[in-house]
Amino acid sequence: MTDVTSTTDLVPAPRAVEGPMRCGVELTPATTLWAGSGTETTERWLRSTLGPALGLPLRPGPEDARDSLRLRVDDTLAPEAYRLAVVTNWGIEITGGSAAGVFWGAQTLRQLLGPDAFRKAPVRPGITRGIPHQIIDDAPRFRWRGLMLDVARHFMPKEGVLRYLDLMAAHKLNVLHFHLTDDQGWRIEIQRYPELTGTGSWRARTKIGHRASPLWDDRPHGGHYTRDDIREIVAYAAERHISVVPEIDVPGHSQAAIAAYPELGNSDVIDTASLTVWDTWGINPNVLAPTDNTLRFYEGVLEEVLELFPADAGPFSPFVHIGGDECLKDQWRESDAAQKQIGNLGLPDEDALQSWFIGHFDQWLTARGRRLIGWDEILEGGLAPGAAVSSWRGYSGGVAAARAGHDVVMCPQQYVYLDYRQDAGPDEPVPIGYVRTLEDVYRFEPVPSELTGEEAARVLGTQANVWTEVMEDQGRVDYQTFPRLAAFCEVAWSDLPAPADRDFAGFERRMTAHYRRLDALGVAYRPPTGPLPWQRRPGILGRPIDGPPPGL
Repeated sequence: MTDVTSTTDLVPAPRAVEGPMRCGVELTPATTLWAGSGTETTERWLRSTLGPALGLPLRPGPEDARDSLRLRVDDTLAPEAYRLAVVTNWGIEITGGSAAGVFWGAQTLRQLLGPDAFRKAPVRPGITRGIPHQIIDDAPRFRWRGLMLDVARHFMPKEGVLRYLDLMAAHKLNVLHFHLTDDQGWRIEIQRYPELTGTGSWRARTKIGHRASPLWDDRPHGGHYTRDDIREIVAYAAERHISVVPEIDVPGHSQAAIAAYPELGNSDVIDTASLTVWDTWGINPNVLAPTDNTLRFYEGVLEEVLELFPADAGPFSPFVHIGGDECLKDQWRESDAAQKQIGNLGLPDEDALQSWFIGHFDQWLTARGRRLIGWDEILEGGLAPGAAVSSWRGYSGGVAAARAGHDVVMCPQQYVYLDYRQDAGPDEPVPIGYVRTLEDVYRFEPVPSELTGEEAARVLGTQANVWTEVMEDQGRVDYQTFPRLAAFCEVAWSDLPAPADRDFAGFERRMTAHYRRLDALGVAYRPPTGPLPWQRRPGILGRPIDGPPPGL
């Protein structure tokens, strides 16, 4: 056997391993693949991805073939749990509690086969691949293990999104929170409103660095996904057991939409017809007008969104994210139309007006069998029972939501905002926010200690957020995201001890093997020793925050 990865090098760490022993099973061009009912997605993935990487055709064979690879579903296991059994003179069997469990077991098999298994074609033809005799029993800690990808600030072409779905699958993450709209761009085609992409998907120029930077990129920037692009992304994700949750931001973060359709803005306060897609960063004062016409417009948008993101594409596919964060109320205070709406609705103030706005879409989505999720500001003014909360402003929003009976996804900015800088050194490119090292992310605990057991059960899981204001291309996204996403995936998947008791030194040792996998995948991660010369951005102003994040 050659180039075999030790079970102790797996990322994320599995729950239990029996073995490994000296003998094992060899995979050769003669190895056959038997796939039981319900394992078709893993069967296709093995033949289309793992097989070509190692030159293994994995031809169909009988269930009892010796030294074969077998896939089966056993619903006595938990839905995403799996057992990977490598038994000498018998073969390799992956058993999952569901199709997803089988798929996660196949991701573990890939890691055991060495970094060459992460390439597109064989680099060592003729080498025999073997795995020692062992049994791995594994299951995730959290149901929602997500990555929020912001494609509004800097557009990521479809091929890049598909690549990130593959990277998520390799790390056993199962939710792509797809941030599709913001002040700086509208990225999804809506047939009913063609100017959302005709006008709203392109900006004339882009601020380079933090908003106080004097630097500009004077080239137009933009792009959008066609309806078929979205269908392809959703289908590609579903094949990898990843749910795609779209985000259509309201009522703030909406200047791109207002630039396309000025009637959506507060035209009695400002000249909305003069607005363009925003070219800088920060919290924008131009928010949606809280009118019935605006509600009807976004109902039309969401009707098409529901069609493109069907509820049956994954366990979290019923969710639609509506943003709800950072909505400045200044224009509403100055707007006669907004004040009249407050009076007509019998509301006390502008905060209640936002609650009415969010509540409308909560009811609208619920009536169509879907679930609303939004940033923790949507709690202000009350929230319907079925809605869920993404807690980003620390733990407090998640604690309040769980205690009020709402499901929660924990993604506090102080811990898992991957746009935040990874080191305090001067070579860190465009330093933003707090220093969040690989170890900091590894010691992140998603469940607040003050929650009771019943309240803690409301924590669906956790996600890392990748905001792209200062990430202009794939290399920059890779640099900010990796290797910290590997630490995050272990937090989301593995049954780790309390943060202070976690074996970070052991994780670093396992990362030496994982860096070889990332190299094979072509990921431009931040090296442990710091940025490479071409990863630095000298002279570009950032927004570093000194000191430890609150609560640490």
